[in-house]
Amino acid sequence: MLMKNAILLITFCMGATLVAQTGLFEKKNFTRADSLRGGLRPERTAFNIYYYDLSIDLDIPNKFISGTVDIYFQGTQELSDRIQIDLFKNLKVKSIQDLNGTDLTYTRDENAIFIDLDENFMLRTQPAIRISYEGTPTAAQNPPWDGGLVWRKDKNGNPWVTVACQGIGASLWWPCKDHQSDEADSVKISITHPSDLVAICNGNLRGITKLDNNRSKTTWAVTYPINNYNVTLNVGKYVNFNEKYKGVETTFDLDYYVLDYNLDKAKQHFKQVIPMMKAYEEMLGPYPFPRDGFGLVETPYLGMEHQGAIAYGNKFKWGYDGYPMSGLDIDFDFIIIHESGHEYWGNSVGSQDIADMWVHEGFCTYSEALYIEYLHGKDTALLYCNGWKMAVENDKPIIGNYGLNSEGSGDMYNKAALMLHTLRWQVNDDKKWFATIKGIQKDFRFKTVSGDEIIAYMNTQLGKDYTWLFNQYLKKASPPVLNYQLEQNGRDLDVTMKWDKVDDDFCLPVTVKISAKKTKTYVITNVPQKFTVKKMNYKNFKVDDKHSYFLYK
Repeated sequence: MLMKNAILLITFCMGATLVAQTGLFEKKNFTRADSLRGGLRPERTAFNIYYYDLSIDLDIPNKFISGTVDIYFQGTQELSDRIQIDLFKNLKVKSIQDLNGTDLTYTRDENAIFIDLDENFMLRTQPAIRISYEGTPTAAQNPPWDGGLVWRKDKNGNPWVTVACQGIGASLWWPCKDHQSDEADSVKISITHPSDLVAICNGNLRGITKLDNNRSKTTWAVTYPINNYNVTLNVGKYVNFNEKYKGVETTFDLDYYVLDYNLDKAKQHFKQVIPMMKAYEEMLGPYPFPRDGFGLVETPYLGMEHQGAIAYGNKFKWGYDGYPMSGLDIDFDFIIIHESGHEYWGNSVGSQDIADMWVHEGFCTYSEALYIEYLHGKDTALLYCNGWKMAVENDKPIIGNYGLNSEGSGDMYNKAALMLHTLRWQVNDDKKWFATIKGIQKDFRFKTVSGDEIIAYMNTQLGKDYTWLFNQYLKKASPPVLNYQLEQNGRDLDVTMKWDKVDDDFCLPVTVKISAKKTKTYVITNVPQKFTVKKMNYKNFKVDDKHSYFLYK
């Protein structure tokens, strides 16, 4: 997902910076509703969902929905006599039954539904329930940062209905186990809508059935694991164009769905998708979802990483809503590049708890620089990385509170990406570095993970324990602060250095200029270290701060 207000809408010549900040899930006081949504208790861990069959009828004039969802699951060893499914309390539950039509008893607590099931039900070969519901769902006032259904009209006055629900939760519009740790293996989505409109969801189109009263039912199917917040619907005057992409593993479809009057513009603008796909496959590994293909779907809001159906609303402009990125004069559409990066980070490899959303956003933001590097070289990518520094807030730790539906700082984007940038240059072995990045995509493909799992994996693959570095950038509000003093001693320069605001095990090396053409690297800790640079005037002394992220005292 993208950051609120800006993602580095910066032009160096203008000297203007619009600071990035999410604020999406920031909470000062946690409530029972937060625990119900964010926690893992027996009512959730007793079962794993493997298939949703979702069917929704849209009443667009009244902004009303009604529908059913069949939920197929498997019991775990942690058997419970009831399970938790989530649905916002402003939506009415009409009935909950097994697939034989037998009513099941349930209670509601905030946005959680607790359904009573006996042990024999949980041990069935294919336990499944059907929930029927209806109501007026939460409407998004400022999507995608403010989540909900988006009820708009296009410039010709035609209805245009979309959804954005990351963070606030998919349960604002359909019943599900609304926790990132449990992704269904597959999902079917059926939308009933006016016949003069087109419905676009994730995956592949399975069919369109004409109904009475000028209505149609459009069915899509997702054949890969998918997170609930990525399940999407888009209904409007869409047209489609398609191209084939020969990937590193197989050839698959690239589908584009835009409003009818934007077709010609989109055909030209979306030419950047294939170079992006080549860059990501080279730098990150094979595209994760070739059976379902890749799609961009025009939306009335800026963007969202809906799996295989990326929400695109950058108005066919370069940069971020027309602003250049990091001051670089490079023609690329930020929304396409960033949100498509989430197909790897978040959609394929996702965090189990939103407290670890840096796994999504930090790696995805870093992937923007890899895209730049592939197309424009390392030097340009280095400029791009350093542009992130001006948007870092250092307001609080990046990791949030586990089990409470709580994200940490919006620095999960730029600061976490700078952490990876710093780590890459400390490793100083690109063969090992890219093998590790691709290894994450290969070994955790279609899985949800904890941040600790990613850190342990990277330590193993890189052959060194970098936990001290991850802890500094993820668990502390402040980055490392370099404290150094210079003392001119004749023609030589005496330098004393140490790191402030770090733990005892922090040992980030610092590279300094020792002559016109030479540099030297010193391992610096929180204990003052003194060294002498021969034939150096203090005016010419320089620390390399382009390959890592820290502040100066």
